[in-house]
Amino acid sequence: MDLIIGVTGASGTIYAVKLLEALKEREEVVTHVIFSDYAWINLEIETEYTKEEIFSLADHCYDNHDLAACISSGSYPVDGVVILPCSMKTLSGIANGYADNLITRVCDVALKERRRLVVCPRETPLNTIHLKHLYELSQMGAVIAPPMPAFYNHPETVEDIVNHQIMKILDQFRIPWEGAKRWGEEVRDRV
Repeated sequence: MDLIIGVTGASGTIYAVKLLEALKEREEVVTHVIFSDYAWINLEIETEYTKEEIFSLADHCYDNHDLAACISSGSYPVDGVVILPCSMKTLSGIANGYADNLITRVCDVALKERRRLVVCPRETPLNTIHLKHLYELSQMGAVIAPPMPAFYNHPETVEDIVNHQIMKILDQFRIPWEGAKRWGEEVRDRV
């Protein structure tokens, strides 16, 4: 399975890092990673991770300005695209078909080729324009998966909260992962 992970300038780059770490454990998954310019800045502001560490987690890394990259073509076979986190600028570009960089181009390709596109918007509150774009992408077949914490699993750390979102994203591609607690018998027994 080949997956493209686009990381944009919204807060929450740790989600992308943890997704890459989870996928690194899966030999059958090949990752293609694109960071926007502001995603690199947020990585530095929000985490202790370096570019070199990100490069080591991915099978392939691309410059967001390289619209000639192999993954920009519909003839390049990938199974899906995840945008995590997704800024509202990127959301608007995807919803309006404005493919002016590699991240928005691979989303455009995913939509036209009917490949799975998972968009994880990171903004709150949402205004009417944001909601309109999310609705439009949902109508086009994209999965909208905002990072929203669950508490039925009794998270004890921020990592527990982040891992729950990673599990939800991996579920969209039927990739099993044991890094987070699911709703189960032990949880229902408490209710």
